Amino acid sequence: MSKDVDKLLSMMRQAPAKAAARPEAPQKTYDVAFDTLPQYQQIKFQREFAKFAELTVPYYRMHETRSGAEAIIHGQTLTNFASYDYLGLNGHPEIVAAAEAATREFGTSVSASRISAGERQVHRDLELALAKNYEAEDCIVFNSGHAGGVSTIAALVGPKDLIVHDALIHNCIVVGAQLSGATRRNFPHNDLDALEKLLAAERSRFERCMIATEGLFSMDGDGPDLARLIEIKQRYGAWLLMDDAHALGVLGKTGRGIFEHQGVAPGGVDLWFGTLSKTLVGCGGYVAGSAVLVDLLKCHAPGFVYSVGMPASVAAASAKALAIMNAEPERVAKLQANSQYFLARAKARGLDTGDAWGYAIIPAIVGETVRTLVLAERLQRRGFNAFPILPPGVPEKSARLRFFINATHSEAQIDAVVDATAEIMEDIKDISARSFISGAIKGA
Repeated sequence: MSKDVDKLLSMMRQAPAKAAARPEAPQKTYDVAFDTLPQYQQIKFQREFAKFAELTVPYYRMHETRSGAEAIIHGQTLTNFASYDYLGLNGHPEIVAAAEAATREFGTSVSASRISAGERQVHRDLELALAKNYEAEDCIVFNSGHAGGVSTIAALVGPKDLIVHDALIHNCIVVGAQLSGATRRNFPHNDLDALEKLLAAERSRFERCMIATEGLFSMDGDGPDLARLIEIKQRYGAWLLMDDAHALGVLGKTGRGIFEHQGVAPGGVDLWFGTLSKTLVGCGGYVAGSAVLVDLLKCHAPGFVYSVGMPASVAAASAKALAIMNAEPERVAKLQANSQYFLARAKARGLDTGDAWGYAIIPAIVGETVRTLVLAERLQRRGFNAFPILPPGVPEKSARLRFFINATHSEAQIDAVVDATAEIMEDIKDISARSFISGAIKGA
């Protein structure tokens, strides 16, 4: 038997390797250039139009220092209304010290996914503090907010399930729903009557159902009726995912989020989703809920299991920021007072603020895209930074400037930017893409 094996191995070593059959080259020529992709052509067109119209492209402008109520961009000091730092905590000495201490102890990376070798006590400290905020059993933190949203949905639903979300929900929920294979439906913004009709017509066709919305919408500065949402999800046997990213630190007497703002017990929400990049001045995302939910996500959410753990410095910084938020409710009160002041002044000057509640996020809706870009550029010339939001980030004909208010803005700064915005809006009311093109052709 052994001689037969030796002979067979000898023959295999001596036999010439057979050349694999080579398929014929395709007759058709395929385009593999990235710059021919339709989405890149759109980018190219937008840049060429901006150059043609002598407009500054507002994206990826270089900030030269930490940004709060003020920012330095290309050497110009601006009053800044484009920062998530709602409570003015970025750079707080206690937070910096917490990050430095964690870095000295654990380095700049935990060097592995948490499931293998990246688990540190600082992660659990942050998770338990967030769970306490939502009166939940546990919490999981991801090193990316967007990946956290996508991964959470990927771990919970599939082709036999239904996801129903507000039409203006954040992109991470949309992408997660698309990749999950679940059937996806949306309902008009904050229209809970439409949500009920949709569920009545379709819920029974699916095994599981998830309803997703936001506590404070990042483009409009408004939110839903939480108590009614909980009642609807209970009646139709659904999970409720609440994206509280912009509401934490902003809504409620002590900043705990939409449930505190509306006086609703947080236990009615199945998944409290949020990010660490706003009030908590870090980077990453979280999901708070039942112990079973968190256990499942820690074993099956791809953006957690297959990704390196959050740097200890980030976890420590966000945990300290949450502690300061809880210890200093006057910061929340000042943010809310500034926001209400801005909203009242904007309305008095005739700016279209939509349905904004007047908490941290207040849009000035312009409508026309080019006019919005001109408004942002002229505001910058006058010393203000407010970022333009254009389609597809918002629906067509609803381009706007989005003003982020924080606890460190002064009333004088708010007065100045509102007055400047109203004055410029009046000056540019007749500007459009068509007028720019017509003017350029006449001048040629």
